[in-house]
Amino acid sequence: GRLKSVFVEEGDAIHRGQVLAELENADYLAQVESARASVVAKEAALRKVINGARRQERDEAWSSVDEAKAVMENAQSESHRRQELFAAGVVSREELDRYASEADVAKAKYEAAVQQHSLVDDHAREEDRSLAEADLQLAKAQLDEAQARYEKTLIRSPIDGSVLRKHHRSGESVSNSSTVPDPVLTIGDRKTLRVRVDVDETDVSKVHVGQKAYVTADAYGKQKFWGRVVRVGQQLGPKNVRTDEPTEKVDTKILETLVELEPDTQLPDGLRVDAFIVPDSGEVAQARF
Repeated sequence: GRLKSVFVEEGDAIHRGQVLAELENADYLAQVESARASVVAKEAALRKVINGARRQERDEAWSSVDEAKAVMENAQSESHRRQELFAAGVVSREELDRYASEADVAKAKYEAAVQQHSLVDDHAREEDRSLAEADLQLAKAQLDEAQARYEKTLIRSPIDGSVLRKHHRSGESVSNSSTVPDPVLTIGDRKTLRVRVDVDETDVSKVHVGQKAYVTADAYGKQKFWGRVVRVGQQLGPKNVRTDEPTEKVDTKILETLVELEPDTQLPDGLRVDAFIVPDSGEVAQARF
């Protein structure tokens, strides 16, 4: 993508987790906000299922029950009165049947109001709650996915150290191709300097972890920078470094060894040096970095 901002300069001290640069990410941020709003909505829907109807809705349903009960009792009373009048020959059967029918309808409406109140007042069904909980979990997963995509636009430092080289600036495009590296920054921890040493195969028996060693560089004359061997390779391989000496053997295999220099040693990164490892016998094995 395109770099929105690069927040550091060469030489700046940095700490682990610090955001060093940010890609253009307005669309990813919008997706995060949308997913977060969806989570809030699903949480509200779940609470509604768990809590059921509001108090006002319960009161309204109970009022409907009272009203239907009053209508039913009045209709039953009128029907009973018409039965007495019919028995006395005062009203016709047609009128008796009409009031009896009205009483049955009023009773049915009362029973329906009771059922409606029971539905409003009852707890949520297990399947309704499970569905609401599943919707909430899906919304949270979508939020996590959106946040993960957004986080990939923030370039964070994996270590405590300093910025050694700044390769890109704000507004430039960068790629994460594995075949063509395109770094934004080069960073490193300069508290401890290490030298990769090519030890000739004829000297591998003289090298082991813990041995004292020192390096020299043409730029520093005869000054020695001391350290110790902290890692010895387990497999021989071709040379990594070529010197300018005409007598150098290029087909000799080497064992890569790591020498850690003493703390506070000040040397430029990438400097080629001569490394000298001091075996226990006192002989010195020389190698080229």
